[in-house]
Parts: sequence; C-alpha cells; structure tokens
Amino acid sequence: MRILLLTHAFNSLTQRLSAELQLRGHEISIEFDIADSVTEEAVTLFRPEIIVAPYLRRAIPESVWSQYRCLIVHPGVVGDRGPSALDWAIQEGASEWGVTVLQAESEMDAGPVWASANFPMRAVKKSSLYRHEVTKAATSAVLLAVERAAGQDFQPQRPCSSQWRPLMRQAERRIDWQLDGSATVLRKMGAADGFPGVADHLFGQDCHLFDAWPESERRGSPGTVIGRRATALLRATTDGAVWIGHVKLGHSIKLPATLAFQDESLTVPELPLAGWWRAAAPTWQDIAYDETGVVGFLHFEFYNGAMSTAQCERLREALAWAKQRPVRILVLMGGADFWSNGIHLNVIEAASLNNGSAADESWRNINAMNDLARDVINTQQQLTVAALGGNTGAGGCFLARAADLVWARDGVMLNPHYKNMGNLYGSEYWTYLLPRRVGEDAALAIMRDRQPLTAQRAVEIGFTDACLSEDSGVFRAEVAQRAADLASDPHFEARLGEKLAARTRDEAVKPLSAYREEELMHMRRNFYGFDPSYHIARHHFVRKSPLSWTPRHLARHRDLGWRIP
Repeated sequence: MRILLLTHAFNSLTQRLSAELQLRGHEISIEFDIADSVTEEAVTLFRPEIIVAPYLRRAIPESVWSQYRCLIVHPGVVGDRGPSALDWAIQEGASEWGVTVLQAESEMDAGPVWASANFPMRAVKKSSLYRHEVTKAATSAVLLAVERAAGQDFQPQRPCSSQWRPLMRQAERRIDWQLDGSATVLRKMGAADGFPGVADHLFGQDCHLFDAWPESERRGSPGTVIGRRATALLRATTDGAVWIGHVKLGHSIKLPATLAFQDESLTVPELPLAGWWRAAAPTWQDIAYDETGVVGFLHFEFYNGAMSTAQCERLREALAWAKQRPVRILVLMGGADFWSNGIHLNVIEAASLNNGSAADESWRNINAMNDLARDVINTQQQLTVAALGGNTGAGGCFLARAADLVWARDGVMLNPHYKNMGNLYGSEYWTYLLPRRVGEDAALAIMRDRQPLTAQRAVEIGFTDACLSEDSGVFRAEVAQRAADLASDPHFEARLGEKLAARTRDEAVKPLSAYREEELMHMRRNFYGFDPSYHIARHHFVRKSPLSWTPRHLARHRDLGWRIP
C-alpha cells in the first residue's frame, strides 16, 4: 500500500513505524503536520491509500479525513479520549495501559477502532514508557490495522463506552512540597517528563522540573534543596527526598539542574558517591559500574543521551578505572532509554546565553567525545561490547562502534549520521570506524541518505554485530550471558591478541590522530566558519521551534522526479 505518515516530528515511534512498514513492502512517505494547507498539498501529491498519524498535536483537517482513511495512533486504552492520555495514566497510578489505532472523524479520538494493544505499566517516567511499551504496542497495533485496512473483511467497531479526559493543566500537576511524599512527587514529575514538565519554584525563581529520581537515605525540611551531585539537585519531600536532574527557567531551555542554577547550587552541600560502584540503595547515579565474575558493566544514564564536555570527562575517568579491574569483558551499557546521542546541544546553546561562545563549547565537547572514543578503541586488556538497550544517534553511534562488538536490543533505532544538525560533518573517528564495517560506498550512503536503522537492519549491513530480544529484561540477561560466554571462550586470549594486532596494523597504515585531524578540520568549519547552518539548526532544535517544512529525504512525494506508479 501507499502510506503517508503524517506526524508532528520524525520521532522514534515514527522512525520505527516507517522502517517496519517498508520492511513489509509498503511504499512510505512522510509529511510533518505544519498547516492544513501543507497536509492537503502532501495528500494531493502522494495520493495515499491510507494515512497513518503516529504523533500529532492537533486534529487532521476534515478536508483530508473525509476523503482518505486516516488512522490515529492514540496512546490510551480503547475508550480513552483526550490529549493527555499517558500523563493521566501515570499520575493516577494505572496498572495497565495501551495504544489504540482509531479512524479520524470530527470528534476527537471517537472514531471506530482498527486495532489496539495493552501493556502493564512500569513506575517510570513518561518518556521511558513512550520509548519502550508505547512504541512496541503502537508498532504491533499499526501493523495489524494496516493489514486489516488492506483487506476487505474487517469492519472497525466503535468503543462501547468512552471517557474524555481534558488536557492536563499545571494545576493538576502541582507539587505540594509540604504534603506530597516522594512517591507522589515521582509520579507527578514522571507524568510530565519530556513535556511539559512541572511548574514550580527553585531558589525563588519560576521554573519547570524534569527528570526525577528516588533517594532512599537523605532527609530534610520538605521543599528545601538539601544537596547536589554532578548535574542534579536533591530536594526534600515529606517522607524523604527526590533528585531533580533537569530544569527549565522561564522561557529559557531545559538544562542540567546544577547548570541552570550554577551559583545557587554552590550554596548547598555536595553529596558525592564513593567511587563508581553502583550504589546499593536507590539514589541518583548517572555513571555506575557493577561486575559479575570476569565481566564488568559500565552504565551511563545521561538524560536524552546527550553528553556534555564534563560528562564525557567523567565517563573517561570511570572507563579508565574500569579498565584496571580484573575483568576480561567490559560492557558499555549506556542508559535505559538512550545509549548516547553525542554532544550536548542544550549545554552548548547555554554557553552562548552566558556571555560565552557556543562555537568554543562545541569544540570542547567534540574533542571530549573524541577522547572518549579513542580510549574505547585503545582498550588493550579487555574485549569491549557496546550493549544498546536504548536508541542512539549521531556521535553516540560511533562511540558505540568504537567498541569491539555492538549488540542492540530489537526495537531500538540507530541514526548513524550528522547532517540533520545543520550539515555537521561529524567526528568520533567515524571515517575510520564506519567504512571498515560497511565499506566505503555504504558509509557514504549512510551519511548522505540520513535514514534511521532498525536493530535488525544494522546487523544486516554490518554496522552492529547482533540483534537481541526486544524485552528490556531479557535483553540485559542475554547481554550478561553472551558476555560471560565470550569471557570463558578458550580462544579468548587469541581473540584479544588478534584485536591488538589489527589495531597495530591499522595505526601503521594511518594513525587515529590523522582521522581525528581530518574530521576536526571539517568540524572547525561547522563551528567557526562562514556558514552558520549548524548554529541555526542547534538553536531551533533546543528551543523546539515549530517546523517550517518536511526535509526532502523524508518527503519522497516532494521530489521533483517522483511520480505515482
């Protein structure tokens, strides 16, 4: 079928659906929901047999849904209606939730149901549920709905009953620090994570709170900030405390909490952890290490996968320490929702807001990423594995590829390219790491076409080495077992020796420093040159500016040479 994906943005769910539908032979094109007239034009050009809307923030115009079958992906169970479905479910502590694919009509979320899929809820942030359970359920439901729409027999049915839930306002999200315990605060912040955050006050300033984590041991006067650790602030509740990782001040951008309140955070005690070992009790720990036998696991839970200069430097320290452990295999686990997305664009943007230079901070950040990637490549005592349990993009993909092996969870999306961010050239030794895995021509195509890869497709083209279970718990167990098997392989020493010999041969042909220098020559132009495309793209990205057009590499129907078959 010819299917148009109409979406607010090319987010991870839209990427997954596009890839899965193409895998099943459907012809896909994508249009961003910018204005009714633009949507009408896209429909006229592409003349889809069906329209699927995986992520919208407003209604499809009647001029479209009255003429074409439009399937809406609603993140709620059958009968649930309204724009804050997942928010209400999390904040009210629902034990089960789901995704419904329904047909667009005049009344919002009230059309006949083409498919649905439910899942048990986890006590996590909205963004995490969306990237795991919601994405998996939505993919299953959309594929079934499209299959049914392609046939002649299925007749969608309206729900027997429905309930309209309005947009959740800040009044419903409000935290009462004198009454709310930690579980309530975590639920409220979890329901607002990603967007819109919880409106509150810190250090006497209006802000929005994001990225909450539990704390099991510290106590203080409810509502007061009682400590800091790296990028997070600790705030007391009525029965304990919660860590706040990110805040947004007024009309500014979302930033790590201690950066947003740089001066104020220095007035509260620092609460460092003793080393890199994973803490025994729940607390906020963005870098953590644990060990099973001769296998070490290095976790780095960075918000949205963004890695600032300081975070790269701290992770380098942790990596250097982990290399000294008596282990044979070192597994780089990344975070639960993201492995890495490369340089921290929000922190870079903040540099330009504080009488600093975004170009200088970009330069520091990319060099810190390069230092980290080099240290992974040059690991000599262990075999390294990048275990991608979450999505990864841009420089994060090549930081992962710096490891000897890359294992990805089925369902994650990889975006191993840079050009979408203002035509960035990219670094992290990609010119060394990518061609030797996929070949020169395929490497250039990956960078040129800027298309996401599913975990399965990444294995097929040679970018990764294995695609494991989609279930996160099973994935972690499979990673642990595979790593243990690798460590106990009787040929381990020979394999390690082959790795070191290959690195020596590669270095003799062309040193890593030469690849780095060539990449950074291009990056210097991106950061400091006459073309401001990178700085403009970064500015609009971090401020979530409304989109003005759909990139041509996504909107195939807007290619000059495209014709309906």
